[in-house]
Amino acid sequence: MTGTCEQKVQQLHCSFDAGVSRPFAWRREQLGRMKLMITAHRKDIERAVYLDLGKPAAETALMEIKLVLDEIRFVEPRIERWSRRRHVAMPLLMQPARSWTIAEPKGVVLVISPWNYPLMLSLEPMVDAIAAGNCVCLKPSELSPNTSALLQRLIGAYLDPRAFAVVQGAVPETTELLKQSFDHIFYTGNGRVGAIVMEAAAKQLTPVTLELGGKSPVFVDASANLDVAAGRIAWGRFTNAGQTCVAPDYVLTTPELVEPLAQKIAGFTRKFFGSNPAQSASYGRIVNTRQFDRLVKLLPSDKKTFSGGETNREHLYIAPTILTDVRPGDPVMQEEIFGPILPILAVNNAKDAVAFINGRPKPLALYVFTRSKATRLLFERHTSSGALGFNLPLGHLLSSRLPFGGIGASGLGAYHGKAGFLEFSHIKTVTSKPTFPDTLRIAYPPYK
Repeated sequence: MTGTCEQKVQQLHCSFDAGVSRPFAWRREQLGRMKLMITAHRKDIERAVYLDLGKPAAETALMEIKLVLDEIRFVEPRIERWSRRRHVAMPLLMQPARSWTIAEPKGVVLVISPWNYPLMLSLEPMVDAIAAGNCVCLKPSELSPNTSALLQRLIGAYLDPRAFAVVQGAVPETTELLKQSFDHIFYTGNGRVGAIVMEAAAKQLTPVTLELGGKSPVFVDASANLDVAAGRIAWGRFTNAGQTCVAPDYVLTTPELVEPLAQKIAGFTRKFFGSNPAQSASYGRIVNTRQFDRLVKLLPSDKKTFSGGETNREHLYIAPTILTDVRPGDPVMQEEIFGPILPILAVNNAKDAVAFINGRPKPLALYVFTRSKATRLLFERHTSSGALGFNLPLGHLLSSRLPFGGIGASGLGAYHGKAGFLEFSHIKTVTSKPTFPDTLRIAYPPYK
């Protein structure tokens, strides 16, 4: 689809008004074509993501390509079932009468995707929007230009050009898009830009989904299997060089476990990436110099660096880094890290950990490693987060059966599977009452 931002959006509205995206057969066809698009160009996708992020091909296959294909496979056969009438009983005063709800598409959806998972976070929301019967305008990130250009080319070649448009560009183009009329805006990124998106949407009363981030904490207690905890924390933190919105951002543990846990996590980083991760084909890079410089400023110059800390600006490399003796006021604790740096802080017990977490903005994810049922219940009942994982980071991200979303500063709304279908649908209420007998007359004035 060609033209200016305004022209592209107007064309999408015309297509939706003409009913292009509503038929179930069309929705299934487009999801099938997206599946074909991904499988036929798997190597092209892996190469583009590598050029943008230095991400290993196997990581792109597992954490991006597979997740989009899984979402398509889960959603496609369920579209008609989720769209059916849901009959609801009417109150006695309304009888005889019937009522039901139906899921109808919202219309034209804007998806603004980030750079850290440039394929998955562009196409997964699109899968849910297509399943719900919408037309979609995609604005991929300018910080992952190779993947964004590939997406534009492939979407133009494989999907219905009447119902899909891709807009390339940076802040000016995004600003222009946000001036247009949409029926839903789906944004993934940081909270600062999320507030700008929400403000722009409010001017036209456009509903929004905000998939943001924050500092996702981990708590490890003495009952946990430290070897399993360390391996899973290291995997969750250092996948994609730490540039994952639900990655463990910092670890809370009791004082006697700080050093043993740090040693075990450091051991797993060596096991995963070797003694020199800069030479590892399994370890990614920072997206650009701006993010690199920001992360380097978070690295302490004192003894708090337990392991790692090596950097190379030319190659956008920051080693998997573990920090100990960290204080709540340190710079690394003031913002989402979004990189391969893992602070470990000491707390006295689980209750103190809960108080520490609750004293900060609600996180996108919270992870707890424990064998204690009481500790599990404590965190489940007395903390609030987008998701809670026991002995497993990132787990909820990998399932189309589970809603994915944040709360408070970490986001608004949810998607994946049925949650995504509903997010891009309007649930319309329908009531029907026969004209005879007119039992409603008992509600008419004058009142006695």
